[in-house]
Amino acid sequence: MTLAPESAGTAAGRGRLAGRKIVVVGAGSRPSPDPEVTVGNGRAIAVLCAREGADVACVDINEAAAQHTADLCVAEGAQAAAVIADVRQASDCQRLVDEAAERLGGLDGVVANVGFGEGRGLEGTTAELWDEIFAVNVRSHFLVARAAMPLLTDGGTFVFIGSAAGLKPGTRLPAYDSSKAALFGLTRHVALEGAPRRIRANYVIPGPVDTPLGRVGDAVVASRTKIRWPLGRQATAWDIAYATVFMLGPESAYITAQSLVVDGGITQFG
Repeated sequence: MTLAPESAGTAAGRGRLAGRKIVVVGAGSRPSPDPEVTVGNGRAIAVLCAREGADVACVDINEAAAQHTADLCVAEGAQAAAVIADVRQASDCQRLVDEAAERLGGLDGVVANVGFGEGRGLEGTTAELWDEIFAVNVRSHFLVARAAMPLLTDGGTFVFIGSAAGLKPGTRLPAYDSSKAALFGLTRHVALEGAPRRIRANYVIPGPVDTPLGRVGDAVVASRTKIRWPLGRQATAWDIAYATVFMLGPESAYITAQSLVVDGGITQFG
């Protein structure tokens, strides 16, 4: 199937985020042995923000991954900074926001993209694993939002990246599914607190995406390989990036506390 330039990641920028300063948490891409290299959601989001005119702070736990994404952003003509942080640590969540704002000279938008899932059903999920997944998938989003709210310019934006696993069961990963469902509540609360300053918060919800992490999911969650795609293909990371840029930019200026499902219809037709 021939992809549109936007889905392929080859479309030219349109200046939709010109002058903005955006931090993307989880901007690296997981290394993959697959010979057909794909890009992760966070990297695609950071690069597209740069292509659309923003300066970008690229946050990741892996220094090489963060720096590579920052280099790609610079190649798009943007200023970019690599920030290293482990979002399981509360102090790192505060520091990454402070460092991003300092290195970019301000902050207009925050994208929280980190998340992972492990375990197998209730019996195969320990209390310790549950806590670790929630620390990354929910608590870090809260901590980053708390740190960023007073630093964001009026009219700034938060975008949380989740998963269709929070909409319907299927992964057999109870902590993952529950953590993604929890982000609906966090998004609404952040939007409520930000509203007096016109700071918006929205939730972008991908279905299965052809990323390095997604291909690991294909190997672990057997049902993913049996999906019949309503639109004839799986999403690319660029599909998720364009939805995120829409939520970050002025085209969505009157949208807040909402969720945007980017799944090609599988949660409706599957």
